[in-house]
Amino acid sequence: MKKLLHLLTVTSGTFAPLFLRLSLAVVVFPHGAQKMLGWFGGYGFEGTMAFFTGKMGLPYPIALLPVLTEFLAPVALVFGFLTRISALALGVNFLVVTTVLWPNGFFMNWFGAQKGEGIEYCLLIFGIVLALIAQGAGRFSVDQVVAEKTA
Repeated sequence: MKKLLHLLTVTSGTFAPLFLRLSLAVVVFPHGAQKMLGWFGGYGFEGTMAFFTGKMGLPYPIALLPVLTEFLAPVALVFGFLTRISALALGVNFLVVTTVLWPNGFFMNWFGAQKGEGIEYCLLIFGIVLALIAQGAGRFSVDQVVAEKTA
């Protein structure tokens, strides 16, 4: 168990993963806060779950996964806590988002005539996720402290 924990938390100790995990957290947290708390114009937990289970027809446990992932994983990333697991969870979450957005093409559609958002945002998420899985949490992280204690 100690060896597994060390493998999950060992990190390069550089600043690049710190910047990546904080950037990812800042970008994803508002999406989670919309779903969980109703912040930033979101529907909150009950509204989001009603949409996922009612309109989308997802079973409750499956509908709960993106809500918890988008809310809790960014918090864990800020602290650099179980960074690889948090990043992987976000990667899987946005893989599902990509399948929903795929029909809309590549580009985000803030001002154009295209219907819906494209996948370019998700591709950036995947790049950051892969870097964090490969490098770990970096400097100033709980993972770095745990890795040093389990070495």
